[in-house]
Amino acid sequence: MSDHPSDTPPAIAIRDLVKRYAPVGNGEGKLALGGVSFDVPQGKIFGLLGPNGAGKSTLINIMAGMVMKTSGTVEIWGHDIDRDTRNAKASIGIVPQEVVFDPFFTPFEVLENIAGLWGVPKGQRRSEELLRAVHLLDKRDAYSRTLSGGMKRRLLIAKAMVHSPPILVLDEPTAGVDVELRRQLWELVSELNAEGVTVVLTTHYLEEAEQLCDRIAIINHGRVIADKPTRELVGMMGEKLVEITVDRDVSEPPQNSLFTKSEKTGERSICITYDKARVNTGQVLALVQQQGYAIEDVTTREADLEDVFVQLTSADAT
Repeated sequence: MSDHPSDTPPAIAIRDLVKRYAPVGNGEGKLALGGVSFDVPQGKIFGLLGPNGAGKSTLINIMAGMVMKTSGTVEIWGHDIDRDTRNAKASIGIVPQEVVFDPFFTPFEVLENIAGLWGVPKGQRRSEELLRAVHLLDKRDAYSRTLSGGMKRRLLIAKAMVHSPPILVLDEPTAGVDVELRRQLWELVSELNAEGVTVVLTTHYLEEAEQLCDRIAIINHGRVIADKPTRELVGMMGEKLVEITVDRDVSEPPQNSLFTKSEKTGERSICITYDKARVNTGQVLALVQQQGYAIEDVTTREADLEDVFVQLTSADAT
């Protein structure tokens, strides 16, 4: 199931994880997780993708110790969350979706207070180092309420790192933020990972997962429907798309049994989808020319993670 070396234990190991919420009235309890199993390899950025309501947040809340599982096992850095709760919790830092701070503390005080709650001795606290790492050292003594939304997001990441956990979990870190801030957060996550932190990222943004993650699990209806290295997942799509501009108006797009799909996208443009295993681009263009069109322009693109995601989740629903 996993393809990381057997001599390196996974950062997180989840086996047959089930969560069923208590029934309301006479109904059956909602099954949020229906037997989820996967490993998060050490030192990697691992993406956990899925539509809303798929079970991602339930999974993270179980790892954080905020939701009780129904059955199954979760080990964090080798510590079982039931038998060794304290060490399991100490091995993980969770960055929640919600931005919540006491507005009257400075970023430095926020980190010192959290370090105190974790029992980190004064001499071992890294508050200034963490503020530097998340590019907030110049805001060390500003009131948290004066920080911008992006700065608050970065402070949340520093908060999750005060007890030096080897694993950082980011739950939808870039939901509702602008493109520039999203880019800054991506850079920060990559920097932390380069320093050896294992990162688990849940996201709606497939582009984000494709750029950042080494490996991705896709969860749908409380079940894992894919768990593969990112490149392999994208490579599962054997389809390629070719956009063709022709020399005259198109009434009906050209059809052929070798085309998976052919559609008119403009007065003189056609988009043809085809299976790379059956036919190549040159053959597709020749088949279009055989139907009387002269080709003026061609662009091609490979299927991306979005195509994979749509295909897997729609296949799972049937």
